[in-house]
Amino acid sequence: MIILYVLLAIIVLLAILSYVMPNSYKIEKVITIDATPEKVYSNVANFSSYNQWNAWQQGDPTAKNVITGTPCTVGHHYSWEGKKVGVGSLTLKSTVENKSVEFDLQFVKPMQSTAYDNWTFTAKGSNQCNVTWTNGGMLPNPVMKVLSPLFRPMLNKQFDKGLSNLKAICESN
Repeated sequence: MIILYVLLAIIVLLAILSYVMPNSYKIEKVITIDATPEKVYSNVANFSSYNQWNAWQQGDPTAKNVITGTPCTVGHHYSWEGKKVGVGSLTLKSTVENKSVEFDLQFVKPMQSTAYDNWTFTAKGSNQCNVTWTNGGMLPNPVMKVLSPLFRPMLNKQFDKGLSNLKAICESN
């Protein structure tokens, strides 16, 4: 009988948490890169270089990736399928050349959800660029709402690593 009460208490607690937790998430990171906005933009808006800097994709080197469309233009599309990264895609939604890029992000597996992935590139001097990477979306179900405080630190770490990788690539050439 005690086990039943404990299980009931856990269920009630999770229900309350899912009710009071936010329905969405947002991660925003900024870095200064010693390169022009044009150079940084071309590494972000062209999926051919995506695996070179994106930490999340680097976490599953055996994932199958397909790139379609013209780099740096609306409709440019990147899809993946892998054991660790699941199944999903990223599509260039809008762009202002060398200034901003907006992507639609679709996750199919392990859980269906959508998100946005937005970038801004601001010149800082003659050969420096402030880069802002913003990612966010709705939390599609109560489980994701309750677990969001656990995955935020992981996302922050991946974004920091991705921006560090992007900085190294842009500053090396």
